[in-house]
Amino acid sequence: MTDRERLRTTFGGDATRYRRARPTYPAELFTRLTGPRILEIGPGTGQATLPLTALGEVTAVELSPELAAVARVHAPAAHVVVADFDTWPLPPEPFDLVVSATAFHWLDPATRMARCAAAVRPGGALAVISTHHVAGGTEPFFAAVQELYERWDPSTPPGWRQSPAVAIPCEFDESDLFGEPEFHRYEWEQAYTAQTYADLLMTYSNHVVLPDRDRLIADIAALIDSRFGGRIVKRYMTQLALARTRM
Repeated sequence: MTDRERLRTTFGGDATRYRRARPTYPAELFTRLTGPRILEIGPGTGQATLPLTALGEVTAVELSPELAAVARVHAPAAHVVVADFDTWPLPPEPFDLVVSATAFHWLDPATRMARCAAAVRPGGALAVISTHHVAGGTEPFFAAVQELYERWDPSTPPGWRQSPAVAIPCEFDESDLFGEPEFHRYEWEQAYTAQTYADLLMTYSNHVVLPDRDRLIADIAALIDSRFGGRIVKRYMTQLALARTRM
């Protein structure tokens, strides 16, 4: 089993926490998307699913039964299917739009573009949404927390810092099945208490599988409370990559 295959199964361990802790997406992003027939790959607990249902009829394919159950509650208009998109039988009628929000990287890189192209009509669109933690927010905290990661996670690069948003590359899988993608970026910030930030970290697969995760997260929470008044701000950059199938 590859790291990708192993890590992508970790998210259903606490679906309630995932729904509570994971951020949503900038509302203006969805104004660039159109239906009416929409396929969402990897909806998680429905952070993008609900706004997508305002654009049309949504079929959402989720690997985790636990996450899918929560998504059905929060986006009741969507048809949520529990399946692995890599092997899910595509319906005979193609979709107008295929969307994957912070989940595309979990798909099989050898087949994901071909399967997305097969799922969407000629001239339809593939929207890949990615979320990046970038420089900004409470920068002294993110500098100080580096020491804790180096202590409890041996794989942490020494002296690592978040990159500014402009340094994040515009990435999209090369494929002859799609035209040139257009990129749209949105920067925003989210405030966290020690507890809500600990909750967020426990939704990250690389933290969930870390042997010393409990010590790491306890130390991070203590750092927020002791040196930063119990509150920090994290800066995000959400990127939308949008490409249409060739006619």
